[in-house]
Amino acid sequence: MASLVSTCVWRTTPALIVALDERLGEPVDAYVNGSQVWLRDEGPDGITLEWRLHPVAGYRCPEPFNTYDIFPATALALAEGTDPAKPVDQLWDGLEVFVAFEEKLEPLILSGAATDILGIAPDGFGLADHQEIGDLWEARGGHVSIIEALLDQLTTTIGTTDASSP
Repeated sequence: MASLVSTCVWRTTPALIVALDERLGEPVDAYVNGSQVWLRDEGPDGITLEWRLHPVAGYRCPEPFNTYDIFPATALALAEGTDPAKPVDQLWDGLEVFVAFEEKLEPLILSGAATDILGIAPDGFGLADHQEIGDLWEARGGHVSIIEALLDQLTTTIGTTDASSP
């Protein structure tokens, strides 16, 4: 049986990158695949939330940057009103937040908390199967949009109409 996790998703925009930097600071971890990660104990009742900025499919870090300095350099350029090394939508596909450490939280409550923390409402929220998405990413050698795969799974996507709704 699939393990479903409450999740919120934002598509990448310059304003999102600036908000991440201003509200969460520099990532606590980064991966060579381009992911940037924050762990924050700011969820309801102190629940730890994992914020993950997912790379575009087939991500390659632009020269002369590396895995760890591309986010701060990009956020700084945007905050100063200058052009980053690459447009943000060519670096990161979008942001995901979910409850870390298998704690439980309803998607609507997570969405409200995440909006309060980040100052920007998500593009979608609901329940996601991370294993299924991870398997898809592996099968396609990283050439898949994790954000679009998440949005396909979520029960509430902002700005769309769900035909199954009453």
